[in-house]
Amino acid sequence: MDSLITAAARALAAGDPLGALNRVALRDDAPALALRGIAMAQLGDLVRAKALVRSAARAFGPKEAVARARCAVAEAEIALVSRDLGWPAKALDAARATLEAHGDRVNAAHARHLLIGRLDEAERTLAELDPAPFPPASRAAHELVVAGIAMRCLRTKTARAALARAERAARHARIPALTAEVESASLVLNTPAARLIARGEERLLLLKEVEAILASKALVVNACRHVVRDPRTVVSLASRPVLFALARALGEAWPGDVPRDMLVARAFRAKHADESHRARLRVEVGRLRTVLRTLAGVSATKRGFALAPRRAHEVVVLARPVEEQHAAVLAFLADGESWSSSALALALGTSQRTVQRALDSLAAAGKVQSFGRGRARRWMTPPVPGFTTILLLPAPLPSD
Repeated sequence: MDSLITAAARALAAGDPLGALNRVALRDDAPALALRGIAMAQLGDLVRAKALVRSAARAFGPKEAVARARCAVAEAEIALVSRDLGWPAKALDAARATLEAHGDRVNAAHARHLLIGRLDEAERTLAELDPAPFPPASRAAHELVVAGIAMRCLRTKTARAALARAERAARHARIPALTAEVESASLVLNTPAARLIARGEERLLLLKEVEAILASKALVVNACRHVVRDPRTVVSLASRPVLFALARALGEAWPGDVPRDMLVARAFRAKHADESHRARLRVEVGRLRTVLRTLAGVSATKRGFALAPRRAHEVVVLARPVEEQHAAVLAFLADGESWSSSALALALGTSQRTVQRALDSLAAAGKVQSFGRGRARRWMTPPVPGFTTILLLPAPLPSD
């Protein structure tokens, strides 16, 4: 490897993409193409970066398996950053196996981080990695992944410890962009994540306060996850919006009751209740009694209905900090990156048509914007100021 390639690689490792390009920008050999691709990715030109890395992978000969595997890992990272969630995981796993077989533990570990998908698989993958021998930048990236998973699982102490380790590693690496990323991740723990509604009062909650409430003995109507839970039982109403609307209205009014007309308005969105609405309300309340029978009863009063918890002595409602019909879509777009509708559908576990309708509605309201056409069309929005969207993302709670 010649001196210019070595110098460019060191510049990239130090977070200096312009310094790297100054050394290899006019070269078209395989190592230079790979370094140029990584530099363009660091500068944010992901389309050009992807093309350069692919060209580098083709330029490396069949005997250069490690170099080709590193290009595959780089292309996978570019795909992840550009929210191309359909990138083939098998190719990345094959690259990881090649790197491990040839003793490149650092890049193999990076490939493992990129392979992390669902949370239950993620922790098993991380448990197999020992970050101690990694260089500082890789250790910081590892701890950021650990912190992100801990925050999604509402384990704030674990997240804070991981972020502290990430901060030390980033400081040791002396890469300003990495330090800024750690600081940005730390803000999530100090930003309101939900609203608590109890006994007619509301207040904003940090993530650690949400964790404490979910660990308490209260009956929690969780409007962020559409579940009703106490310390022993979790009942999901995500696929039954009418029942959840009733449960939330009863939880917000506890220990009082809710008038029948108000329940009709909340559950059926009817402006004026008639006998058909009241009959349907009785049916839906009966269904709610059935699904919540281990958690609470629903008793009739002169005005309407009231919630009666069986084990808990307190009922609280966890609501989103900002109410929005398409909050789950906005939660993904809130990272400031551009997303395709197909990537959003894959991340949300829903159909692309459903996501497209949500995006069109949000665009009409001026909350998102798109650029490009056809398959190249991407959507983005600035984050909601002052709030974290960690509870809006579709992830299981600790006891789900």
